[in-house]
Amino acid sequence: MTDGFVLTLSCPDRRGIVHAVSGFLLEQGGNILEAAQYDDPDTGLFFMRVHFAPGPGGASADALNAAFAPVGEPFAMRWRFSDAGRPAPTLILVSQLGHCLNDLLFRHRSGLLPIDIRGVVSNHRDFYQLSASYGIPFHHVPVAAATKPQAEARLMEIVEAEGVELVVLARYMQVLSEDLCRRLEGRAINIHHSFLPSFKGARPYAQAHERGVKLIGATAHYVTANLDEGPIIEQDVERVDHSMDVATLTAIGRDVESVVLARAVKWHAEHRILLDGAKTVVFR
Repeated sequence: MTDGFVLTLSCPDRRGIVHAVSGFLLEQGGNILEAAQYDDPDTGLFFMRVHFAPGPGGASADALNAAFAPVGEPFAMRWRFSDAGRPAPTLILVSQLGHCLNDLLFRHRSGLLPIDIRGVVSNHRDFYQLSASYGIPFHHVPVAAATKPQAEARLMEIVEAEGVELVVLARYMQVLSEDLCRRLEGRAINIHHSFLPSFKGARPYAQAHERGVKLIGATAHYVTANLDEGPIIEQDVERVDHSMDVATLTAIGRDVESVVLARAVKWHAEHRILLDGAKTVVFR
């Protein structure tokens, strides 16, 4: 993404929003590089994302957020100016399946994801060496039923100490508490091993094989207290057939999971996702 700023906003739809936003950017000397908008007919809400180059003087995102108040408040807007060139400080959570972690680390190293991975947290030690090979700090935080509150407290200590703005559950096989979900609302992304929330629990691809499914896929969504039912960001599928065994389905499914999660992380880091109640608006 070209450096500059990204403005994201949502508000009740009414006349004059685009005019007010473009007028503000003109007054600031900005030049619009990319713009997208959406009117949700079901909720009556308006969503907008504008990527723009700043004018002379180099205002900061904080200064723009403050200066925009006289424009945004009359429209009851929720807005945010973000630095487009700043990688999102990110923490990755993983358990004992490392395909999504490995994919994210490789894409990050290759410059394909605009994130700054501050660490990997796991309730197992399996991926200590993988993380070390990328120069990423690894935190082993064991989780048991009796120690879950302490483990989640330790997780939040790492989030706060590292200034983390995005938490990625890369096949982290622990259910987060309602309190932790609330604290991470809108900044924690999970990957679910199904096109739709089905085949829950252990051995999902074995369950799919037993049912003779014809499509397998993955869903990336924001984390909420309702397991695997948060606002959906991205989904994809692959067609399969009766000739494929469980190992083949598993391999195909893990590839889809990796790709779908990477897309969701990238779009979040590029400020392309806006929450619309239980849904998302994604300006790809």
